[in-house]
Amino acid sequence: MKPALLEVMRMNRICRMVLATCLGSFILVIFYFQSMLHPVMRRNPFGVDICCRKGSRSPLQELYNPIQLELSNTAVLHQMRRDQVTDTCRANSAMSRKRRVLTPNDLKHLVVDEDHELIYCYVPKVACTNWKRLMMVLTGRGKYSDPMEIPANEAHVSANLKTLNQYSIPEINHRLKSYMKFLFVREPFERLVSAYRNKFTQKYNTSFHKRYGTKIIKRQRKNATQEALRKGDDVKFEEFVAYLIDPHTQREEPFNEHWQTVYSLCHPCHIRYDLVGKYETLEEDSNYVLQLAGVSSYLKFPTYAKSTRTTDEMTTEFFQNISSEHQTQLYEVYKLDFLMFNYSVPNYLKLE
Repeated sequence: MKPALLEVMRMNRICRMVLATCLGSFILVIFYFQSMLHPVMRRNPFGVDICCRKGSRSPLQELYNPIQLELSNTAVLHQMRRDQVTDTCRANSAMSRKRRVLTPNDLKHLVVDEDHELIYCYVPKVACTNWKRLMMVLTGRGKYSDPMEIPANEAHVSANLKTLNQYSIPEINHRLKSYMKFLFVREPFERLVSAYRNKFTQKYNTSFHKRYGTKIIKRQRKNATQEALRKGDDVKFEEFVAYLIDPHTQREEPFNEHWQTVYSLCHPCHIRYDLVGKYETLEEDSNYVLQLAGVSSYLKFPTYAKSTRTTDEMTTEFFQNISSEHQTQLYEVYKLDFLMFNYSVPNYLKLE
């Protein structure tokens, strides 16, 4: 028997033992290898092979068992991205897998599409509004047809999409095993600057100013005026960075989702994602997902020019006034995201 098969069998035995122990409490055990086998044939109790979803191939079948035996360049690219995540998790296991189990609350960012057997982990500031719109079209059963007709604020209403934490533990594990799981990532510091610009430089984001701006100014600004402490609407980027690297901040509460790390939002060292899309190749990667889901003939990822988008050049300017000490500390916070998703250390950084 091949060593790889023996290892999988051993892991499965461990999985069953641990799951049986934990089902009594509300703890979800998700193993790093849970989708390594990518089973595309499921056998029902009557012994009949169920291979197809509503008369067609499932996204997992399309991804791992393509009709054409020769892998496309796109398929090879995504295999390399999967391998990059796997290798990083293994090499940084002490840091990336401090927690061996996840609770259902950890799965609130994973949006489920039952009809097309998809699970999408949304990451704020990585086109998540448009992807939520797409998921509303996919799960709406005809209620929506054009994603861009869905208002942005409606796309972020939690009741409009079902997330994985709303299922029972057996249902969660079944979907993690059988559905195609994907996420989209972005260069970490570009995403961070985008979050800062959106949440702290736009006057309409008063809720963020009150909740976070006032706290940041109180901690990081000497001789702050009473107006600044009351409004919190003029946070400087240097103050924002100092807040993020402050140990008190990290002990106090988890980061807000807009600047939380991807590995903390989507848990890629516990959940093996089948596709890792990138903001830099957003349209191609998104349409590849839709192709695998069998909907590309009538649904495309919405594209439109947005002149206010945060760019690499813009990010460089924001980091010019950040000290090398703070740059180094900030890089350590987001280091796993850089490594996992194959983003090199930016040229503008002056790491100590």
